[in-house]
Amino acid sequence: MKWHKNCLEFPDADPDLNRLDLTHLKVYTIDDESTEEIDDGLSVESLENGKFRLWIHIADPSRIVNPGDELDLEARRRSTSLYLPTGMISMFPTELATGPMSLVQGQLCPALSFGVVLDDTGAIEDYSIHTSSIKPTYRLTYEDVDEMLELGIIAEPEVAILATSAQKRLEWRRSQGSINIQMPEAVIKVKADGEIGIELLEVSRSRQLVAEMMILAGEVAGKYCQQHSLPVPFRGQPQPELPSDEELLLLPAGPVRACALRRCMPRSEIAISPIRHASLGLDTYTQVTSPIRRYTDLLAHFQLKAHLRGNKLPFSSDKMQEILYNVTSSAQEAVAVERQTNRYWGLEYLRRNADQVWQVLVLRWLREEENLGIILLEDLGLELPHRFERSVALGDRLKVQVSRANPQRDEIRFREAIGSV
Repeated sequence: MKWHKNCLEFPDADPDLNRLDLTHLKVYTIDDESTEEIDDGLSVESLENGKFRLWIHIADPSRIVNPGDELDLEARRRSTSLYLPTGMISMFPTELATGPMSLVQGQLCPALSFGVVLDDTGAIEDYSIHTSSIKPTYRLTYEDVDEMLELGIIAEPEVAILATSAQKRLEWRRSQGSINIQMPEAVIKVKADGEIGIELLEVSRSRQLVAEMMILAGEVAGKYCQQHSLPVPFRGQPQPELPSDEELLLLPAGPVRACALRRCMPRSEIAISPIRHASLGLDTYTQVTSPIRRYTDLLAHFQLKAHLRGNKLPFSSDKMQEILYNVTSSAQEAVAVERQTNRYWGLEYLRRNADQVWQVLVLRWLREEENLGIILLEDLGLELPHRFERSVALGDRLKVQVSRANPQRDEIRFREAIGSV
């Protein structure tokens, strides 16, 4: 496609001529080792009063993409990048998404930067948003950051400040009613030779750090857009009706209790005016941290950057509503494809490892009177149906083997392994 090659060779003049120069800041990008689209980085700036300004830098693909041009319309049609076990299908052409759109270590990069000062409780005391220029210093993995935090690397005090700030934010959001549900999460990857690998993502300080900083940027963006009445894709979630503490205490702690909470959570919603996000504990929130990968984030960037420049907004409320209707429908289809594809390869992995004995947890009932429930394969993070041949209770652990698996038909059957406890 010649039109996106032109973006690489002959980019348009930057519409943001007054970018804030933040190249003096140390910028950390933190991702999985395999991540190629680097769309966020973090910095810490020391202030004279002893406080810190946290900087969340987000990649600025709208430096290259203009509302309504071919790149924009194609990204709108795709709505999101697809992450499948067999590989990624990028929302933008890969050479753009992983090149000039990404925050590449050592290169001068355009960004949309959110500067935030927190008060002692973790609430936002002050914030500002700028189009900026940054130069990412370190490309780190989550494992790198966990190791740095564990060792207390003196040469990189910013990492510890970010981790402490993230913990403070988590506690503040809890005070605002946030609901934190932690369930095992599996990443399935199929290599070029057809070998299937399943990795269980561990809950770690580094992942919490990045997640809290991204949520913080989303709250700041939401506050700004609410204050200036900008129609953007605000995210929300209705308040769930949760089980009472007494009911929850009857369930085993861990995945069984988390699963019971998860089942009560209503679907998230999207609107062009602020709505409360119950599980995040925020009154206003809009996703802005993945504009290379999510079209709704790019929409927010278009609106924010136009307002920061003092230009007319590219999308009216009516147009934004119309676009969101189509994009959210397309994104839901993409999520369904990801889920079905992961399910297929998960079953194929089990089919290939039919001799393996798996420890499973009785997670929840589908039809208790028929002994039909959901088991969690703890080493794989997979949740699958199983009909029990004997009486079991939620939270019981047993060992099973695959008796039949047909990924094409979405069928899986287990039998309890002899000598299991």
